[in-house]
Amino acid sequence: MRISPFIAFYAVVLLGLFSYQARQGLNNDFVPYTQIIPDTNQSFDLVPIPGGMFEMGGGGLEDEQPNHEVEISPFWMGTHEITWDVFELFLDKNFEEAIAEKPLPVQVDGLSRPSIPYLDMTFGMGKENMPAIGMTQYGALQFCRWLYLKTGVFYRLPTEAEWEYAAKAGAKGKYFFGEDETKLDDYAWYAANADGSTHPVGQKLPNPWGLYDILGNVMEWTADQYLPDAYQNRQSKRIKDPIVPIKTLYPGVVRGGHYKSEAEDLRSSRRFYSKPDWKRIDPQIPKSQWWFPEAPFLGLRVVRPLHSPSQEEIMAYYDIAPIPDY
Repeated sequence: MRISPFIAFYAVVLLGLFSYQARQGLNNDFVPYTQIIPDTNQSFDLVPIPGGMFEMGGGGLEDEQPNHEVEISPFWMGTHEITWDVFELFLDKNFEEAIAEKPLPVQVDGLSRPSIPYLDMTFGMGKENMPAIGMTQYGALQFCRWLYLKTGVFYRLPTEAEWEYAAKAGAKGKYFFGEDETKLDDYAWYAANADGSTHPVGQKLPNPWGLYDILGNVMEWTADQYLPDAYQNRQSKRIKDPIVPIKTLYPGVVRGGHYKSEAEDLRSSRRFYSKPDWKRIDPQIPKSQWWFPEAPFLGLRVVRPLHSPSQEEIMAYYDIAPIPDY
């Protein structure tokens, strides 16, 4: 009997994962799973990202220098970018209530939610199975809070280091598949093949750790403040789980390139950052804390750490007040 390449691929991934778990003494529950959104017909999938060492940075741009060793703790990561199908439940309480199988819990009912945007935040690109786009870093964080209140599971944004580690999937080249840009068509939606639009998630091949669209389609939020010299004080050190805490509204780190990016901007080590120009046409004063009306290329993907923090730490993570944007 001939084994399909798909089955063979996942057999290799699982064998490697089980071998890693045995070496690290990890719980047998550290496996791929589907997170169902309670009282809805929506869900999303996650895969385990084994912890380990990797070389962060090292690309050709100044803010990617110097390359340095980073240790990352194990975590799960969403296999796909969060879609409108899920994000709209958070965005619109009336919609969530309409499809819920029972009344919303008090905590979820009283949750602060985004203002309904005055523009079409799909930018005409559609919603079904399409990546949610245009949310601010604060909006992405509060979506994670909504997920926590719905599921009881601590979800958050990936750190910049976690994102790069997951995107590289053990590789050291420009991309997780090597140096050959012509192979990008197999893995990513970008300027050469996307026809100026986002695409339904999961249509391209995944990286070796099972992450779809980790390069291209839409950029993805991280939890970090962008500092052009963030790597400078890490030189000649082995650092574990680094993060640059958010202290100012701009700039925040986004990663991965998008549907209008050139191939060079899809490199795994390429860094990008949020800009106030993304709210240039917002007429509100202060400007929206939830939306970037000029960022149709920006989305999010969630992670879950293997070892959940305490309740106090979880709420401290979510309970950060928005920074006014004038």
